[in-house]
Amino acid sequence: HFTVGDFRNWLLSADATTEKLTELATGLTPEMVAAVSKIMRNQDLILVAKKCQVITQFRNTIGLEGHLSTRLQPNHPTDDLLGISASILDGLMYGNGDAVIGINPATDNLQNLSELLKLLDHVIQHYEIPTQSCVLTHVTSGIELANRGVPIDLMFQSIAGTQQANDAFGISLSVLQEGYEAALSLKRGTLGQNVMYFETGQGSALSSNAHFGVDQQTIETRAYAVARKFKPLLVNTVVGFIGPEYLYNGKQIIRAGLEDHFCGKLLGVPMGCDICYTNHADADQDDMDILLTLLGNAGINFIMGIPGSDDVMLNYQTTSFHDALYVRQLLGLEPAPEFTAWLEQQGIFKQSQHHIHWAEHMPEKFSHLLMS
Repeated sequence: HFTVGDFRNWLLSADATTEKLTELATGLTPEMVAAVSKIMRNQDLILVAKKCQVITQFRNTIGLEGHLSTRLQPNHPTDDLLGISASILDGLMYGNGDAVIGINPATDNLQNLSELLKLLDHVIQHYEIPTQSCVLTHVTSGIELANRGVPIDLMFQSIAGTQQANDAFGISLSVLQEGYEAALSLKRGTLGQNVMYFETGQGSALSSNAHFGVDQQTIETRAYAVARKFKPLLVNTVVGFIGPEYLYNGKQIIRAGLEDHFCGKLLGVPMGCDICYTNHADADQDDMDILLTLLGNAGINFIMGIPGSDDVMLNYQTTSFHDALYVRQLLGLEPAPEFTAWLEQQGIFKQSQHHIHWAEHMPEKFSHLLMS
């Protein structure tokens, strides 16, 4: 039997290989994973997470070594289809969007959600982009839309680590199972059927007084165990979004981001991170640069891409299309292989290890959109 300290020592040893960590993942409890994270330095969290590999598929392959995917997040304060389309075009030209093109809707009625999903489906199908779409609405709305035959690729839901907190979100394991089955029934994946997308964040249970006195890191890790049950394509912590009441400053956000990624990966979850902060937190973009660089070295599956790093609908600061280019060039990371091939075929850019070779002009099939 291991103590928590013994477990840490083993994780850092050469005996803890990628293969062994993969086999071990489903046997670990979130409470034990959270416990060991608390006695690890930042470098320990990075080193062990780097050894964990969680690969998922829908229309492309996410999580392979040497690759870093991005969610293209084209949010708009009024859900204007033209404004959203402009952001999608912008992101694609920077090589963003292989994890998902995912919209947080400003208006959550079924008609609006349907229009957004149809727009995303049209873009992906028309330009034959090997990626998937998602409109981040409540899972019950997603189920209803799926029943109506609306083109849903990924079923989304925010989740937490206690039953009471999930009750506050209006969900249960049975509701998530219904959403999972509804998405599977559409059979829209071409390479795989990882059809769920979950978001989490330290402090969500505490903010609804549903933490039962348990620390927010342990509760957060319990949310990853909920996610694991449904074989998701993507899971990400929105690490600094809830605000300084839960993560006060840049140093705490950096630490939480490394903890969350480590804990998720160790549990076998395809972990990404929305590297972000709110404007009233004691943090700035330099802190996000640090966390981005550390997570890139830790082997994170995906990050966010937002025009100018400023989400004009959710009103918070995160990572930009350019930030993804920075970390890909720095560490020699490429998008998902199918998406990389598409970028080259379209004449957008070609990447060879640390260098990105841009086309002299924007491809005509995209440049004419700017004039229409």
